[in-house]
Amino acid sequence: MARKPLDRAIPSRRSVLLGALAASGALARPVLAQTATLQVVTSFPEELTTRYEQEFEKAHAGVHVQFVWKQSRDALEQLSRAAQGGADVYWAPSLGNFPILRDRGALRALEVDRAVLPGKLGAQQLSDPSGFFEAYDIAGYGVAINPALLAERQLKAPRAWRDLAAAAYAGQIVMPLASKVGFSPALYDIILQSEGWDEGWALLSEIGGGSELLAQGAGPVSAVKEGQAPLGLTIDFLALQARANGLPIDFVYPERTAFLPGHVAVTATTRQFELAKAFVDFTLSRAGQLLMMETDSSRHPARPDAYEGKPAANVDPFALPPSASFAYDTEIGRQRPGLVVALFEVMLSERRAKIALLWRAIHAAEAKKPLGGEALTTLKEARRLVGLVPVSARDASDPTFLERFAKRDAIDPALTGKWRAEIDAAQMQAQDLLARVGTAP
Repeated sequence: MARKPLDRAIPSRRSVLLGALAASGALARPVLAQTATLQVVTSFPEELTTRYEQEFEKAHAGVHVQFVWKQSRDALEQLSRAAQGGADVYWAPSLGNFPILRDRGALRALEVDRAVLPGKLGAQQLSDPSGFFEAYDIAGYGVAINPALLAERQLKAPRAWRDLAAAAYAGQIVMPLASKVGFSPALYDIILQSEGWDEGWALLSEIGGGSELLAQGAGPVSAVKEGQAPLGLTIDFLALQARANGLPIDFVYPERTAFLPGHVAVTATTRQFELAKAFVDFTLSRAGQLLMMETDSSRHPARPDAYEGKPAANVDPFALPPSASFAYDTEIGRQRPGLVVALFEVMLSERRAKIALLWRAIHAAEAKKPLGGEALTTLKEARRLVGLVPVSARDASDPTFLERFAKRDAIDPALTGKWRAEIDAAQMQAQDLLARVGTAP
């Protein structure tokens, strides 16, 4: 693959990094001289963690950083054991685990300088307000674009989530299956919070009816870069990595999207608090934040001053217009993945062919001109019925209700059966209404 754009950016970026390290003393002298092993539980990729290991060990003579790679579920299991399985630091993009560990008393409080680490992006909270875990990086959600294919099909790039539901985009979008792709419940919850619960599910239904659903996380980006579709819903660093490697991909952050953080924290049972805190401080320092931009990670620092002197191709989320983000509620967002997955399965995955026909019929009816008052009323009701979500917004924000979906294999089949019956009845009514305006599927 061609890597020239990235290779050109690295030397100047590395110079800035080395200068920051030297200024902080990280390359000049050891901070802690004792012999020790620091255990860091993480799910960040090895190419990223290796750089932190190298630089931290340079600055701390006799210290070895031992990374233990664990995905979210396994990490929570280890950190819930006696003495937290020997872990000193937890460092990962796991929206749900950190609040759980905080509430169990499994994390130590941190002190940070809010002048350089705001812990917020606009109105969106990134770090723990009570100070037990801190945002290390942030990842945005939006749409990967193949500009040449978009132009060939005479389509414009979307500016808002709602644009993706336009009839012109039907058959032009790929999106991840919520039950198969780890980041997708968060992606869909961003749309649900941005648009509203009922309106958001109606929008997802309409977009899904005109999209191909993919079971691999890299699927949307692969489909876009290979010319299978001009648009793909995804997490930004997957698209930005492809672009950094010379592939013809752009990325759009729709209005009112969100950037979700990876966090870092010190465990409550560590016997090496000062060393653990030194590692956390390093990840959050300007020098530490620059390291993630030096690699192929295409991640975004949570520290605004890390973007000073950045290459033009690197996105600075803190410099985006206010309309780009909103006050995404991470607390409710971390509790919703189970419910989002269950509803996506029943509403979209199981009924993809049916809703495609219904939305196509609605779009065909709306394209007829002129539309009288009765036809407009009929189509409005058909839209409501096709996009109906069988769970209320109130329940979707109730922690007790959401707890019922925490374990996928423990979801009550009677409840999902009730959902299916409600959806089937609504779609039959919608089909009858569409027959009245002459576009029944």
